[in-house]
Amino acid sequence: MSVKIREFVFSEPAGRPNAIVMFSGSLVFLTIYVYYDILRNSPSVFALVIAIGFAMSGIAESLPEERRRVAGGLRVTMVLFMLSLIATTIFAPELIIGE
Repeated sequence: MSVKIREFVFSEPAGRPNAIVMFSGSLVFLTIYVYYDILRNSPSVFALVIAIGFAMSGIAESLPEERRRVAGGLRVTMVLFMLSLIATTIFAPELIIGE
């Protein structure tokens, strides 16, 4: 199992098509964050965290092929970042949802 995870995490970056999808997703969630912050006056931290996660994944996929370790590090950081969002939602939901 760990060999497959290692192969997936530290594989070559997928290239521009995947990076464009990730950056587009990041832009969508950043737009959602701005919408709720400016128009609704209740910022959605959830959308901001997702936007940052997508951006990190997009950066990892847009790196050159010889940068496997950097791309893998960004992927691991993104996964840990998203898991921290889930943990925060479980243990301190008022930080994510609001009061």
